[in-house]
Amino acid sequence: MKRTIICLIAACLCAASFGQERINETYSPDSTKIAYTMDNDLYVLSLPDSTRTRLTFDGSETILNGYASWVYYEEIFGRPSRYRAFWWSPDSKTLGFYRFDNSEVPMFPIYSPKGQDGSLNRTRYPKVGENNPKVRIGMVPAAGGDVVWADFDENEDQYFGTPFWGPDSKSLYVSREPRRQNELDLYCVSSADGSKKLIYHEEYKTWLDWIEDVIFTEKGLYMVRSFETGWQQIYFLSYDGSDFRRLTDGPNWKVKLIRVEEKAGNVYFTARRDATIRNTLYKVDRKGRITALTDPAFNASNVEFSEDGKYFTVSLSNYSTPDKIWKYNVRNLRRELVEDTASSVENLDELLIPQSISITTSDGLVLPGAIIYPKNFDPEKKYPVHMDIYGGPDHPMVTDRWNVDAFGQWCAQNGIIEVVADCRAAGHNGRAGLDMIYRQLGVLEVRDFVEWADYLKSLPYVDGEKIGVEGFSFGGTMTALLVMEHPDAFHYGIAGGGVYDWSLYDSHYTERFMDTPQANPEGYESTKVIGRTGNYPVSVDFKYDGIEPVMLMLTHGTGDDNVHFQNTLQLIDVLQSEGKKFQLMIYPDGKHGYHEYQAEHAVKSQAEFWLKYLIRR
Repeated sequence: MKRTIICLIAACLCAASFGQERINETYSPDSTKIAYTMDNDLYVLSLPDSTRTRLTFDGSETILNGYASWVYYEEIFGRPSRYRAFWWSPDSKTLGFYRFDNSEVPMFPIYSPKGQDGSLNRTRYPKVGENNPKVRIGMVPAAGGDVVWADFDENEDQYFGTPFWGPDSKSLYVSREPRRQNELDLYCVSSADGSKKLIYHEEYKTWLDWIEDVIFTEKGLYMVRSFETGWQQIYFLSYDGSDFRRLTDGPNWKVKLIRVEEKAGNVYFTARRDATIRNTLYKVDRKGRITALTDPAFNASNVEFSEDGKYFTVSLSNYSTPDKIWKYNVRNLRRELVEDTASSVENLDELLIPQSISITTSDGLVLPGAIIYPKNFDPEKKYPVHMDIYGGPDHPMVTDRWNVDAFGQWCAQNGIIEVVADCRAAGHNGRAGLDMIYRQLGVLEVRDFVEWADYLKSLPYVDGEKIGVEGFSFGGTMTALLVMEHPDAFHYGIAGGGVYDWSLYDSHYTERFMDTPQANPEGYESTKVIGRTGNYPVSVDFKYDGIEPVMLMLTHGTGDDNVHFQNTLQLIDVLQSEGKKFQLMIYPDGKHGYHEYQAEHAVKSQAEFWLKYLIRR
């Protein structure tokens, strides 16, 4: 009730006193203060006496205090951060924040056609090889006062991860990587004087991900890393760095820490361990013994433990079983059903259920997929195929869980076999598969998807001349490559929002997997979609008798601040210069993903494309 009253008071103060300029209003842990940014400076509002304190004073168009530069927002903090780059200490007395200097970051203009004269959105966007923002890390009393700056050199070419406060509020823990992103250092930074102590160092031959999904305890922190065994493992690190231990072993991936019982020595986590396409809840004890607490035949999600740790609830499902929510006794694993969601699924008996499939690549990697057969499937007939792909590093499409995919059902209802397939980059083979793509994004992944097409063609009920492929973002990149380089495997494709030249994408993401263009010029040149159009056979000069045997449709939003419309413009310029025939759908001011009426239009126009080229109607 107290928190509710404070929230109401704060809302009134916000509306009455300071207008709509406040960004990322964030309560202090004790709910007595609100921190926010305004005009790129950091402020605190004290709720008991309604006083506002300005903490920084140099915010400008290029100096951002507590508000993230674009590349940090997109690639490090993540879009859910909404650009917030400040963090309360546990005792509510101090704010840690990042100060970004964008003055040397190139500005990319994004044109909007709205209105009589249009407008430009000017984004400081560092593309590969270009200057990144300079970053200083500050800690400032919430009551106001001098900023304590962490002892880092802002002029070094580096990145900083999302920081976290120690439980005593005296230290801010900051991870740092050089631009190359193959080393990671974790520092303990004093909030009193900014001095730093290295407590953890890690190196790897390709790239390293940031420290995320951390659980803090009295003695130290528990984290997930993948530098040592080729798989993800759980580690304990004491706050001073003197005690560092690996707690798990084996083929773990997509590990998510759930709960730590430090005195008992138990750590609870979900992972893809017994199956690469399903998450299971596990416990590892102080002796390193790992026990599955849920049935690996079902995907476990939404795990929540009771405060005393005696019970947990979990949602279990797979392709053929809608979610069932269970309550488990931790001690004996006896369970009781809380809810069966099957009764809320419309037309459950009429749904066409995916089935798991897989291929083994020519170099021995097992890759999973899922297939939905058409309604009234007859194995004596020939059917076209629509394949959904992504292909980006560590982003699997295939998960054996209950999910009614409307487009997959549409395909099946219209006589099209629907397939979802992953490649080696998805993470199903741990670092072994991922490391192979380093410095050559799209090369081996394309080969994997072509082997998927070869597998489908080997099935007696597949029409090998009607295999279509579709993807967005990285999936758009893959789709364009497949249709243009391998039109014998994939005859039709819809590529949305793709990167068609890696030199046109942002520094942090691209260089993590490709290195810098200065260090890997051959890799950048050989992976350009724009430079690989030669095999695309459809010409504007040729009159086709009926429907074209190959066709690529490109879609893009002109307001995409992530993968710029520039990518598609440069690709279509090359296609036009070579006399190639293709289709194009532009969404004015559309973002990286279409919404509202644009989304509805995209779904209908893409369905029309597939009916024309796969069903011939």
